[in-house]
Amino acid sequence: MRVHELAKELGTTSKELLDKLAEKKVPAKNHMSNLDQLVVDLFLKKAKSDSPAKSAPSAKKVPAAKPLPPRRPPLEQTAPKPEQKPAAQPKARIEKKSAPAAVAVQKDKPVPKNVKVTIIQPPPKPAAPEAKKPEPIVKSETTVKQVEKEIKPAQPVKPEKVIEIYAPVTVGDLAQAFGTPPAQLIKSLMVLGIFANINQAVNEQVVKRVADAMNLRVQLKNAEEETKKQTAQEESRPEDLVLRNPVVTMMGHVDHGKTSLLDAIRKSNVADHEVGRITQHVGAYEVRRGGDKFITFLDTPGHAAFSAMRARGAMVTDVVVLVVGADDGVMPQTIEAIDHARDAAVPIVVAINKTDLPSANPDRVRQQLQKNDLVPEDWGGKTIMVPVSARTGKGLDNLLESLLLEAEILELKANPKARARGIVLEGRMSQGEGPTSTVIVQNGTLRVGDPVVCGCYYGKVRALRNNINTRLKEAVPAQAVEVIGLNGVPEAADEFHVERSLSEARSIAEKRQLEVRERQRGVGHQKHLTLDDLHMRIAEGKIKELKLVLKTDVQGSLEVLTQQLEKLTLKEVRLHVIHGGTGPINDSDVVLAAASDAVVIGFHVRAGGPHVEELIEKEGVDVRYYNIIYDAVNDITKAIEGMLEPTYKEVITGRCEVRKIFRSSKVGTIAGAYVVKGSIARTNRVRVFHSNNMIYEGKLNALKRFKDDVKEVKEGFECGMSFENFNEIHEHDIVQSYALEKVAARIA
Repeated sequence: MRVHELAKELGTTSKELLDKLAEKKVPAKNHMSNLDQLVVDLFLKKAKSDSPAKSAPSAKKVPAAKPLPPRRPPLEQTAPKPEQKPAAQPKARIEKKSAPAAVAVQKDKPVPKNVKVTIIQPPPKPAAPEAKKPEPIVKSETTVKQVEKEIKPAQPVKPEKVIEIYAPVTVGDLAQAFGTPPAQLIKSLMVLGIFANINQAVNEQVVKRVADAMNLRVQLKNAEEETKKQTAQEESRPEDLVLRNPVVTMMGHVDHGKTSLLDAIRKSNVADHEVGRITQHVGAYEVRRGGDKFITFLDTPGHAAFSAMRARGAMVTDVVVLVVGADDGVMPQTIEAIDHARDAAVPIVVAINKTDLPSANPDRVRQQLQKNDLVPEDWGGKTIMVPVSARTGKGLDNLLESLLLEAEILELKANPKARARGIVLEGRMSQGEGPTSTVIVQNGTLRVGDPVVCGCYYGKVRALRNNINTRLKEAVPAQAVEVIGLNGVPEAADEFHVERSLSEARSIAEKRQLEVRERQRGVGHQKHLTLDDLHMRIAEGKIKELKLVLKTDVQGSLEVLTQQLEKLTLKEVRLHVIHGGTGPINDSDVVLAAASDAVVIGFHVRAGGPHVEELIEKEGVDVRYYNIIYDAVNDITKAIEGMLEPTYKEVITGRCEVRKIFRSSKVGTIAGAYVVKGSIARTNRVRVFHSNNMIYEGKLNALKRFKDDVKEVKEGFECGMSFENFNEIHEHDIVQSYALEKVAARIA
């Protein structure tokens, strides 16, 4: 109802009604303003209650005034006018309820409260008109209070209205949601100590603080979580699930012919386009087998990339094809590939390649694989082994049929009616097309025009293209395609999924960007399992199996250490060595430990270079170094029991490179070095590495800058140093300085 319509019903003017509305803090600009129905009902109710309220007191007072006139004229003259005004409201209230009692008290005079009683009784003539005035006023005051009580919660609709916001949200969008000018919202943020512009995104905590300051009720929603719930519901419909095609990854030794075998399958030469005929990036290719059946092959740089994707939560592969050269047999990288595939719980199909060579011996390969618990089907095992030749094409059809058979046994299913989701295999910036991403669809159907979120980026799919550069309108589950239309280049192993709208996709992408920035500042870094918190994790029921990666100096030490650790029979946790090898700890070991949440044990070996140490620090993997086997066994036992003694943690303080060697008859060998990173301290211990092999560990005998002895040399400066009881140092050797910090074990 408008203001002028309500004024007409109340019998008043629009201006007077606007004044009353302003007194009661009801927003109304002019006579055409719309009023809330609750406010209209309250004013109409007030108008109806006011009309009988005026007649009721007069009906009660007139009969009461007739018998009292002979007795009250004296009081009327003596009652002063100034006293009648302050007693006006008490008179009206007492006259309704306790006037007869007051008269009785005045006659009998039994109590000493006569003064109040006599003052309360007013003369009839002036009291009647004066009593009529305060009574409506008193009633109008109570009506105003009732109106305020009823209008206040209903009138400011904004505080009671729940505003749904998908965080993080930009300042401009937040101001629009709150119905506030952006400049005013920016000022409110500045009062809270937050300096942001109109296009800057704010997180959930900031939105809550601003809403509380503005007396607004907000409901924060996570578009990504809602999408996951809806996607899980869509995917869980059994009536929509259908069998899908397999995704296969080629793994094996570096020169056993993985890419050449895939090249023969695809009838195209891919290796000629690679530097040195070695695969430098991830490729995804389809091989059709009649009708709708096809196999998607992933050609990766090796098992390290396979586990790197697993470390980031991307599990793409359904079957692993282990390529083994029939002439070379099982190599160390072949064993590493087996361990990576087993830890991922992925079935293995062995392709024995190069069977056309005169030196080929497939039976010897089978024997070597049998030692690694891969028993061929011909020998009563469960592992499919197919002899093939990438050069002649022998056995390729049998290999493809074996993969399809393995897929049927696995019963791989997907829902093509659901919204698409999948994993990014690689991304690049294409000239003329912008950001281009190679993705593999795991579930649902990806179509042109779908709004997608891909890692920290979003966009609308402008084009889909397969590996032979053919434009597609849609991509079904297990199909690999190139996606064009994102606003940035995502990283490998990033997850993508289709959203309901482009705005929701942008909201999710902005939130992920905030999370990435916080992670770069050291917040929210993923923490892997360590021996210090092992007992606490076991007590909380979060871990029932301790996975270990063992690296030793020789094969004999590896066998003994593995046997000693596997002999530990503990009720709380089971020990499982997922990978063992000889040589320094490399990046593949660290990536596998990160993907499997394992602890790395180094026996008489160290990290194989500065890049491995940086990777260890980046991934947060617990790496332990030992020189005695029983120390390693005892530490693991004590960690499980929660009785691990305080240990000394190594902190790498600096690294320098030897540039020049000087010989001195008095001092011995002096190394002239340049500090590459950090600082070299005189009191710290040092290690010397020659070709990534540690040749010395001990203390410095002297540290000088020119002719002066110094305590420390920082990064970017040259220095001279000599070592205690060590002179066999060469140019280009790496000297590593480290300190020992005492770390107390965490006992639950």
